[in-house]
Formats: sequence, structure tokens, C-alpha cells
Amino acid sequence: MNCLEINNVCKTYGTKRVLDNISITVPQRSIYGLLGPNGAGKTTLIRILNQITMPDSGNILLNGQPLSPTDISNIGYLPEERGLYKKMKVSEQAIYLAQLKGLDAREAEKRLRHWFIKFEIQNWWDKKVEELSKGMQQKVQFIVTVIHEPKLLIFDEPFSGFDPINVNLLKNEILELRDKGATILFSTHNMASVEELCDNIMLINHGQKILEGSVYDIKQQYKSHKFEIVIRPFKEAINIPDNHTILSTERDANGEMHIMVSSTQANDLITDVIREGEIVSFKEVLPSMNDIFINLVSSSNN
Repeated sequence: MNCLEINNVCKTYGTKRVLDNISITVPQRSIYGLLGPNGAGKTTLIRILNQITMPDSGNILLNGQPLSPTDISNIGYLPEERGLYKKMKVSEQAIYLAQLKGLDAREAEKRLRHWFIKFEIQNWWDKKVEELSKGMQQKVQFIVTVIHEPKLLIFDEPFSGFDPINVNLLKNEILELRDKGATILFSTHNMASVEELCDNIMLINHGQKILEGSVYDIKQQYKSHKFEIVIRPFKEAINIPDNHTILSTERDANGEMHIMVSSTQANDLITDVIREGEIVSFKEVLPSMNDIFINLVSSSNN
């Protein structure tokens, strides 16, 4: 069953169509990447999902039912621009925000203490938000987002401002939340995180969907049939048939030959290379999501 279905959603501000007939399907217990350059329409779509604004046309289903105001308890939203009250104590604020999502105060405090122990931040309980660093505040905001255990989580640039250790901590938490049953909509400009975390993605530009699918399928779709081979050659010069195109060769200090080859016939390439030397490594060079993103957005702009 799908957690989220967005069907033919359009939104116009003045004369500018910000979302143009956007449709996506997000399976339950998956991480779905919402990608696009600044101004592409991602924030507008997220605002519609949070019912901050409404679409001009189209509809949205959450767990098979039309999205309604009562679904606030089923959605957790971590905005790119964090919004904690600086003068409030961390614990008081988190419990208050959890109550707005439908938890009673006692259950909210119980869950909050669990998260504080898990993140090893028990000594933050009575601190004011303004006493915490930006990274610490974002940890608190993450806890506030997930404490009511929503079925749909929307993370907008969740790793912004974090050091590598805390980025890794949050990645593990996001994967654990998915494994426990949450569905995650993940908006980011960090393509490395997309490759690590996302099952499927949609790329939008100027309000239009220009790419959708699984990360694996997209990388296969845009691959350029390049292979990186390392061999220990049997002789000084190697001879690879003309049905493969050698793009570069380089010999390292150990005498091993590093070859970049373009070929649509991988099995034949292995057979031809193995005649020339002992294969140390052989791998297909797939495009990164960052390269795909830049190329498609540039083409769309043109």
C-alpha cells in the first residue's frame, strides 16, 4: 500500500505556476527524495502537504484517504528554517509541541526522556534553547519532529549545520525510523545523502517533474558504458580490440595499468582484457546523482 499519493497537483501565485500537474506515489516504509534547485517548487509542495496552503487543483491521499486537517498527528515536519522558541526551556518546549501533535503531557515527557537518553543529552533538559549551539538546537528540533511517531515524516535539509559525526547519527536514526514503519519524504541538495538513503526520487524544475524513479534505475538509465579496469599486464604494451574505446591509461608505481574504457559489451571486454594481463579490479563507472541532477536541470533550463 502507498503512504502518500499526490495526483495532478497545481499551484499558481499571480502569473507564476509554481507546481504544474505534479503527481508522485510514495510507498509505505520508504524514503522518497524530493529534489530540485532553489525555486523549483519543493517548498510549495511541502507547504501543501502540511496544509499551510492549498493546491489550486489536484488531490492528495494519505494512507488511501484524502488529506484532512485531522492528519496533523500523522505527519512530522522538520523545516529547513528551524523554529524553536529561544527563551523556553528545551523540555518544556518539546512537551508543549508534542501536545499540539496529540500526545498528553505524561506520554510526551516519557518519550522525550527516551530520546534524551538515546542522544546522550540529558543535561539539556532545563537549558533554554538560546543556550544551545545551532547543532544542538537542530537535534532538539529533530526530536520534536518524530516524538509523536507519525506515519509520514517530511525532512527538509535535515543535515544542515551538522558536523559529520552528527550527520551519521541522524542518518542512522532516519533509517531506523523507516525500518520501524515510517515513510519519509526527504528534501535535500546533498546528492551523496540521496544515494545513501533514498529508495526513489523525483526531480522537479520550474514546477515540473523532469525525472522520477528508483536511484538504481536512474543511474542505470543515464550510465555511459564506462569501465574502470586495473590489470597487471603480461607485456609492456596492451592491445585491446577496436570494438572497445580506450579513454585513458596510466601505469602506477607498482607496474599496474589503470585503464578507462568505453564499451557496450562488458562480457567481451572482460575476455579481451584478460588476455592482456591479470585483472586486479573491474568495475562499471556509473554517473553520480549529482552529475545527473546538474545535467538534467541545465538541460531543463535551456
